[in-house]
This record gives sequence, structure tokens and C-alpha cells, in this order.
Amino acid sequence: MPRADVITSVVDTIVDEARPVSPNLGAGPPLPPGPPFGEDPFPSSPGPKAAPPVSNARLGMLVFLGFEAMFFAGLIGAFLVFRLGSAFWPPLGRPRLPIAVTLVNTAFLLSSGYTMRSALRAIRIGDCKGLATGLSATALIGTMFLAIQGSEWVRLIRHGLTLSAGIYGATFYTLIGCHGLHVLGAVVWLLIVLIGARGNRFSARNHVAVDLCGMYWYFVIAIWPVLFALVYMR
Repeated sequence: MPRADVITSVVDTIVDEARPVSPNLGAGPPLPPGPPFGEDPFPSSPGPKAAPPVSNARLGMLVFLGFEAMFFAGLIGAFLVFRLGSAFWPPLGRPRLPIAVTLVNTAFLLSSGYTMRSALRAIRIGDCKGLATGLSATALIGTMFLAIQGSEWVRLIRHGLTLSAGIYGATFYTLIGCHGLHVLGAVVWLLIVLIGARGNRFSARNHVAVDLCGMYWYFVIAIWPVLFALVYMR
């Protein structure tokens, strides 16, 4: 065989061995291409993800209110221990608590639940003016509640019922005073949210701060009838 033919035969052999084998020859059907690098090979449904039934902010507020409820439960438990363990309650010689005035004051505080509800309804339809009106009325009622309660405290102190006047005075001012501090904090929160409402910072879709403030206010007014019945009523 001439040298040229030998060289041509060797070159043809090398080319044939280097040529890729077709995937369809002697193999099954071609595999589909895999997902790009970094993507989930088993993606979920292409639709939008459903929102959680309770947002993280509201869930956090519920947990906080749970701690608050346990705090007041501890105070109420201590009050009941002293009250049930005493032969006379209130003790003899101590001034009587102003039941009539406090009952009217209780009605004022409970009525703020309606004004707060009106504010929440207003913002859920995008009515910022109605929100501001409801928040203003709620804050005003809360301030009136604190003012009336403070005036009664001044009268009781003048008649000798002080924090150091035995267990009766200590438990009264501790339990009712803690609730008063909570009302004061809630009123301050209402005023902060009111400033945001007048600045049109809330909308029908973005009003989480209003909802959280409403939840706290409802807790404050819900715990008061329990305290009134235990402390003021005989």
C-alpha cells in the first residue's frame, strides 16, 4: 500500500473515533433539560403564596397581651388572698371607695370601645378623616377617665387612704394604679397614631399600627370591669 494511502487511512480512523456518538443511537429517548443552577428542581405552584391567617405583628401583640393578662391575674390573686383572709373588708375606719362616681367613669371607659371600633372601621375603607375622629374621641374619653380617677384618688388621700395605710390601701393603689398606668400608656399610643392618621400615613391596606393600638385599647377597657367588681363592689 502506498504511503499516502496509509496516512489517509489513519487520519480517517482518528476522525471517526473522535466524532460524537448520536444520543439517539442505541439509547432511550432524550432526557429533558434540568433546571438552571440554583433553582428549585421541584417548584411549588406558580400562584401567589397565601397570606398567613395572623400577621407577625398581631401575633406578637397577642403574646404581649397574654403576658399582660398573667400580670393582672397575679395582682388580682394577691388581692383576693388579702381580701378573703380579712375579717372585715374594707377595714373599719377606712374611707369608703366612691362607687357611684366610679360606675359612671366605667361607663365612660366602656363607651370608648365604640369609638375605637368606629376608627377601625373607617381606616378599613380608607377613611382617614373618620379614623382621626374616632381616635380623637377615644383618646378624649381615656383622658377623662384618668382625670376623674385622679380626682377621686386625691379625695381618698385627703381622707387618710394612702399607699402606706395598711394592706387595704396598698392593694387598692397597686391594682388600680397599674391599670391607670396602662390607660395612660394607651392614651399616649392613641395620640401617636392620631398624628400619623392626620398625616395620611395609613390606608385601607396599610394600617397595622392602628390595629395593634386597637387591640391594646380593647384589653385595657376589658380588664377594668373585672377590677371594678373586685375592688369597688363589696
